[in-house]
Amino acid sequence: MKKFVESFNNAIEGFIYVLKTERNMRIHFLVALLVVLLGTYMNFFFFEIMVLCIIVTMVLMAEMINTAIELTIDLLKDTYHPVARVAKDVSAGAVLLASVNAGVVGYVIFSRHIPFHIEDTIDRLRKSPWNVTLLILIVVMALTITGKIIFHKGTPLRGGMPSGHSAIVFAIWAIIALSSGDPLIALLTLLMAILVAKSRISMGVHTLWEVITGSILGFLTSVLIFQIFKF
Repeated sequence: MKKFVESFNNAIEGFIYVLKTERNMRIHFLVALLVVLLGTYMNFFFFEIMVLCIIVTMVLMAEMINTAIELTIDLLKDTYHPVARVAKDVSAGAVLLASVNAGVVGYVIFSRHIPFHIEDTIDRLRKSPWNVTLLILIVVMALTITGKIIFHKGTPLRGGMPSGHSAIVFAIWAIIALSSGDPLIALLTLLMAILVAKSRISMGVHTLWEVITGSILGFLTSVLIFQIFKF
């Protein structure tokens, strides 16, 4: 299990490396995130959300593979070689092809929903709580990983500031408490969230402050997004 978690950490750290060092990757990632969140916000059909996720993932994967090929070639060849140049051009072409495909597919999907009325879209979103739940969890995970990058402590899936487990469980508690309106369910869910957060301290994975910070982050993010959509 330890090796399994370590492999995930290595994979995420590789993703973060490309994100930090490659300007194009940062642009693609930002656009991909906005596209998926906008599709969720506009209450796209489940199949359309899946298609959007697939095409943006293809673009990000192509960019990562392109970076890996460039780094490998630079490692093996210190001097200019025409074949090395061709290999870099081909990998860059793969990124271009994936981006064009994403643009065409994205245009086809969004053209079916634009123009749209913001009031109607928010009303549809209110009636589709799974969209809001997905949005909250994505934002919480993104903020947690961002915090770990900023504080340079721990790995994306283990340790560091803030506690990811605490952020997620308290976000889920806030979602259930705000959407159910049942005090008993809210209390039981809170107790479970506290137990999960406490276990991170008992296992020595996080400090008390890291757990508290993660808990507050998850709770406030959920409340803020719920308030934006006025549930």
